[in-house]
Amino acid sequence: MGKKIRIGVFGAGRGHTMVSVLAGHPDAELTAVCDSWRPALEGCRKKAEEHGAKVELYQDFDRFLEHDMDAVVLANYANEHAPYAVRCLRSGRHVVSEVLCMQNMAEAVELIEAAEASGRVYTYAENYSYFRTTAEMRKIYRRGDIGEFQHGEGEYVHDCSSAWPQLTYGDRDHWRNLTAAPFYCTHSVGPVMTVTGLRPVKVAGFENPNLNNRKHGKLCGDGCMLCVQFENGATGKFLPWNNGWRRSQEAIWYCIYGTNGQMETDRFGEGADMLHLWIQDKGEDRYYKPEFADTGELAKSVSGHGGSDFYTMQYFLDAILGREGGENAIDVYTAVDMTMVGVLGYRSILEGSAPIPCPDLRIKANRDAVRNDRLCADPRAEGHGPACSWGDPEIPDSVYEETRRQQQR
Repeated sequence: MGKKIRIGVFGAGRGHTMVSVLAGHPDAELTAVCDSWRPALEGCRKKAEEHGAKVELYQDFDRFLEHDMDAVVLANYANEHAPYAVRCLRSGRHVVSEVLCMQNMAEAVELIEAAEASGRVYTYAENYSYFRTTAEMRKIYRRGDIGEFQHGEGEYVHDCSSAWPQLTYGDRDHWRNLTAAPFYCTHSVGPVMTVTGLRPVKVAGFENPNLNNRKHGKLCGDGCMLCVQFENGATGKFLPWNNGWRRSQEAIWYCIYGTNGQMETDRFGEGADMLHLWIQDKGEDRYYKPEFADTGELAKSVSGHGGSDFYTMQYFLDAILGREGGENAIDVYTAVDMTMVGVLGYRSILEGSAPIPCPDLRIKANRDAVRNDRLCADPRAEGHGPACSWGDPEIPDSVYEETRRQQQR
């Protein structure tokens, strides 16, 4: 066995799952975890010790970055990934970033150029691309079984109202309360892109008013719809997060139409674990539960997000080590392509749902046009705009006070 990759995790809440994968992984040496909240750090220490791993704990990122490690997992707040990724890459570390990879187009350029200059591996942990069904859909499409991609849909409708106290702690300024409706988009659009390998060229966004979200302290509209055209002329419709909509079971659903067939996950029951496949010229019509690529004990022990969390770490390690499996990792360009659907969908919504071009930032000549575009809903950002196109609601302090009370029960 070769030298293990020494890895640190930044963000002990979401990062707890990454700790559970890396602490017991034969190719990784989990060495450090950083978070501002001590109880979360201690939880990660305990999880690491279950696998015989000893980790250093940090509450200061600068000190964490001085730790002797080869790679960093970014599992901090979703609107803060790009600046930390840039710092890690410039320090010579490989990076795997949780969703989302940036919150505006200026950050996209900074991230891409930092990755290019570093020569290090950057991958994007869009775990919904690694469900048993979405991974199977990729294999089927790449074999050519259903022909050329014509239309795709992805839905992530997750009513988080009952969990809002635990997610936001009653903090008015928590990122989940401040982001625009299209921002958290890659759970819906990402799998369609990793299945087809095609990038978006145009997006138009449409937003609901804020009727439910305001009850829990969230500023943006209850939901939105993103309409996309892809580089081959195919179309797409995506529902990103939409946690102001009410439904009994969260919707994680994908559908791909090709010139020779169609494939679609379930909406209810076992949901994204089950696949419907129809191939016209073969007369094939199947409904089945695909197998995961890895049937080892570590992969089977990771249950988070339908078992997909294992693969975000596995393919990151494969990419660093230059071995088979690394081709399944989502690189910096694809990460930016996925995320810009929401970033530019937000701009579209603010411009009356006008279609907005999606520049290919692999091409250096396209970068200067958006290098200083910092439009986003984050009120702390230089180019911040409104969270809701219908007007940011006035939310009284009592809403956040009640959320804090619920969180402390």
